[in-house]
Amino acid sequence: MEQEKKINSLEVALKQVEKAVAHLNLDPGVVAKIKSTRRELTVNFPVKMDDGTIKIFTGYRIQHNTTRGPAKGGIRYHPDVDLDEMKALAMWMTWKCAVVNIPFGGAKGGIQCDPKSMSPRELENMTRRYVYEISMLIGPDRDIPAPDVNTNPQVMAWILDTYSTLKGYSVPSVVTGKPLELGGSVGRLEATGKGVFTIAQESAKLLNFPIEGARVVIQGCGNVGGTAALFFDRAGAKVIAISDYQGGIFNPKGLNVPEALSCRNQYSCFITHEGPGWEEITNKELLELDCDILVPAAIENQITHANASKIRAKMIVEGANGPMTPEADDILNDKGIFIAPDILANAGGVTVSYFEWVQNLQELIWNEEEISERLIRILKKSFAEILTLSQKEKVDMRTAALMLGVGRVAQATKLLGIYP
Repeated sequence: MEQEKKINSLEVALKQVEKAVAHLNLDPGVVAKIKSTRRELTVNFPVKMDDGTIKIFTGYRIQHNTTRGPAKGGIRYHPDVDLDEMKALAMWMTWKCAVVNIPFGGAKGGIQCDPKSMSPRELENMTRRYVYEISMLIGPDRDIPAPDVNTNPQVMAWILDTYSTLKGYSVPSVVTGKPLELGGSVGRLEATGKGVFTIAQESAKLLNFPIEGARVVIQGCGNVGGTAALFFDRAGAKVIAISDYQGGIFNPKGLNVPEALSCRNQYSCFITHEGPGWEEITNKELLELDCDILVPAAIENQITHANASKIRAKMIVEGANGPMTPEADDILNDKGIFIAPDILANAGGVTVSYFEWVQNLQELIWNEEEISERLIRILKKSFAEILTLSQKEKVDMRTAALMLGVGRVAQATKLLGIYP
């Protein structure tokens, strides 16, 4: 069977913007500016591997827009990292920050690599050299990195140390998602997953069905999917399927979520500790399961025109960035499936990253209760604003979210003007 052509995430992002712009009365010049990337840096750099050989890696740091504040965006390590993917992800970050109305622009970075085949020493060497190469772009008032796919608080610690070494003094506010011991914020690690759950709760209220007893399917078991699964489980929902990049497990009666995640973390595989009633399932099969809530929390372009008609969820809450193509959007909207879009549903991470940045700059310490309360308040307010706009303009939630985000960036662009 012929392999399906890889979907270009940048084309997806631009189509989404065009759909939103069609409902906004914007100057064409402003539209052209906010669709374009401000800065693109590609670096090719050497890393000494454990066996003594030198390997050349390609990395990127993209700043899409800094109209509303410093650039903000994660760093991912993945074999599929390329320039267009980074540009798309940076653009989505711009709209995401604007949707939740925090004073950041959008950025993204990444290295084309297979981190699963690398040792901790190799990952550290690669990270530190990458930071050296992009150090002229990042900074607490310029561009603040954070964790993304295959990066974590330890990687952020290496970034902080390398940047601080280059500066000659400690700069904790250069990066968020750090370990607590180095100025990280309580609540940051689980923020994105908690945000996904919060938006699922608001969506379920709108659709008039309880979270308790709801059948939930989650693609992805990392910081987003795994955390969201635990929140759903604690709320009495039935997580009936969860997966990683290799595949997953399914039990129509509900999984023991803590046990499944513990098994995955210990053995890098769900199947090693398969329990009663569990069965193995592919990621393709998982997306098409009959369920109440589907949470795609892995990578981009998982729901396309090829499988959208087979989706049987009542609602979709996007934990990943760009998990759905515009063609799939149209099919699912026609089917009446409610979609909570990524730039709202997974905005919990960047929101608490903003809290971490503020705490570092002002030398404050907020407790977990304060962080949680602020996060939930912002997400609920943003959900209400998008829902109101969706109903007023008679558009789907993604288009409404983009209208809100793009509109705010466009207004800021108009106010600042073009210099000189």
